[in-house]
Amino acid sequence: MVKTEDNTENFKSGFVAIAGAPNVGKSTLMNRMLGEKISITSSKPQTTRNRILGVLHRPKAQIVFIDTPGIHKARSPLNIRIVDTALSVLGDVDLILLVADASEPDSESEGVLIEKLHHQNRPVVLALNKIDLIKKAQLPEIIEKASGRYRFEKTVPVSARQGSGIDELVQSMMAILPPGPPFFPPESLTDLPERFIAAEMIREKVFRLTGQEIPYATAVTVDRFKQDDETALVKIDASIHVERDSQKGIIIGKNGAKLKEIGAAARKEIEKMVGAKVFLKLFVRVQKNWSRDTRALRKFGY
Repeated sequence: MVKTEDNTENFKSGFVAIAGAPNVGKSTLMNRMLGEKISITSSKPQTTRNRILGVLHRPKAQIVFIDTPGIHKARSPLNIRIVDTALSVLGDVDLILLVADASEPDSESEGVLIEKLHHQNRPVVLALNKIDLIKKAQLPEIIEKASGRYRFEKTVPVSARQGSGIDELVQSMMAILPPGPPFFPPESLTDLPERFIAAEMIREKVFRLTGQEIPYATAVTVDRFKQDDETALVKIDASIHVERDSQKGIIIGKNGAKLKEIGAAARKEIEKMVGAKVFLKLFVRVQKNWSRDTRALRKFGY
């Protein structure tokens, strides 16, 4: 824990789990609150697979967000691990931020999560996201219905995409957090190593630039992450793991075009993160049925 020189009696700090069904905008919302991209996003559900930590600094508060994977009825070994990762966070935080899609309320996955919340003795704030997708006249009824599903401390309509309602949401969480000193120094944005974030950024581009089952059959590992002190060039070798030879062909594309597209898009994101030029070399490797292999799941960090 970071010690501060001044009196911390009026300072607030705590851990907040961002929970919700798949594809409700949890990662986009955390990135918006932080003002920086930490968690990867795409229009496809179940993009987030790991717990992603982000630190929000305010003059009198520090909120440590934990962006969790979407909670749903899981069947495959990979998805069961992903959901277990999300649920394991809920009992270890000071506050739960439940994110729901205002344009598609009452999903089955949301019902599963609300049932889990009844077994948690934690305050819960509801963020009704994607209000930019509904008519303004519909909002009061949606808020009333959503608020009746659980004993929320506060219900805040927001648009993570447009940035509306974000300040009110942050203020509502700060009001609930307990007094205490900050956990991280002022310059900290996350506890994740750049190597991990780089792998996630590559995986995001696979999600965004390929279709059908390809993103869900993909894992990414970084084999080398090294900065050349003379040139300040960051050299990264990364492997995109797929389950079948046919998937490898799709990732590579005709004359390597798809792999080049993924690499170019990922390199731009990574360069923003590290603040230096990046030389990114991608390999595509086949590991048969890795998403159902316990040893492979551990190897890939799940």
